[in-house]
Amino acid sequence: MSNKPEKVTLDDMVFENRNKEYGAYFLRKNYSRFLNRAVFIGVGIFTVVFGGAWTYQKYILPNLPKEEKAVDIVLEDMVQKEEEKPLDVPPPPPPPPPPPPAPEVAQIKFLPPEPKKDEEVIIEEPPPKVEEIENKVISNKTVEGVDAVSAFTPPPAPPPKVEVALEKPAEEQIFTAVEQQPEFPGGQSEMYKYINGNIKYPSAAQRANISGRVFVKFVVEKDGSIGSVEVLKGIGFGCDEEAIRVIKSMPKWNPGRQNGKNVRVYYNMPVFYQLE
Repeated sequence: MSNKPEKVTLDDMVFENRNKEYGAYFLRKNYSRFLNRAVFIGVGIFTVVFGGAWTYQKYILPNLPKEEKAVDIVLEDMVQKEEEKPLDVPPPPPPPPPPPPAPEVAQIKFLPPEPKKDEEVIIEEPPPKVEEIENKVISNKTVEGVDAVSAFTPPPAPPPKVEVALEKPAEEQIFTAVEQQPEFPGGQSEMYKYINGNIKYPSAAQRANISGRVFVKFVVEKDGSIGSVEVLKGIGFGCDEEAIRVIKSMPKWNPGRQNGKNVRVYYNMPVFYQLE
């Protein structure tokens, strides 16, 4: 009896004190044997399949009867029949008839004489009359035909004269801005001094305790007089009428000037009303 210790594997260590009849122990114990068997079987199947394919390609396929030629002949016959079949092509349309010849234009013979050196000009044939030349083409022979259309087009009639009247500067035009604005004699300080010295506070506005500004628009005429006075914004209670009265009573202004001439100019002015 041998005293050589039994070889202990990893499986014996894992399944120590366990039921070794369990399937996992058996599979792990015989794994290498099953793997080798599977490899041999796989290699054998691959060898059989590859060898069979190679044998068929090498020895069997070349010995098979070839029927492709008969198929080719049939296809060629079908192609030839298709080519020989006439195509239904419509005939080309007939060419259009040639246009009728143009009528020959009437011509009249007229050859101017060609003078020769040191010879007298001799007119052998008198020139045609003006009536005969009308609607005919000058040529070296006379031919009967239709009247020719004259190539000479009379010049168009001259256009009618259009007289453009230049607009004259309106004498009554009223400017809003000019080169030289109109001015009260002595300037604005004198103008407000005049208004304050001549305006009267209406009693109705005083009783109602009304104060404010009345905006007045008027025209300074060419001679400096005041015209077309109107109220743009008023406060009522007689203040608007009093402002118009005072402005109309102002002396003549220095008129506005445009292009070196006196012109009519609009002027806007506020008139103040304030109770002390």
